[in-house]
Amino acid sequence: MTEKRLALGAWGEDQAAGYLKKQGMKILARNFSTPVGEIDIIAQYKNWIVFVEVKTRRSTVFGTPQEAVGQRKQQQIIRTAQWYLQSNRSGKLQPRFDVVAILCQSDDNAEITHLPNAFSLAN
Repeated sequence: MTEKRLALGAWGEDQAAGYLKKQGMKILARNFSTPVGEIDIIAQYKNWIVFVEVKTRRSTVFGTPQEAVGQRKQQQIIRTAQWYLQSNRSGKLQPRFDVVAILCQSDDNAEITHLPNAFSLAN
């Protein structure tokens, strides 16, 4: 991955984390990595533990950012979330899988689309 794409992804994750905090979420972890995968943001919101995949794009030429979170990526996130839950006490929190899509506008502002419960363990 190029340095420019990595920088765009990091910028998008920063935008998403700021947005989620404004929505009342407490960020528990960022870039949680395991041998089975990585989760961009793990947050707590009310009685949920929220596993968030962030996708950032400069345009929709190849589809919307959220369309990039296909079945294979969802399964990887679920496996990584299970790893996290086994190694961290989350009490009675229920898992939820969200997607935050970030479109970088020409003025470097972010157009943010938040999809709560974008997918589930049953997918």
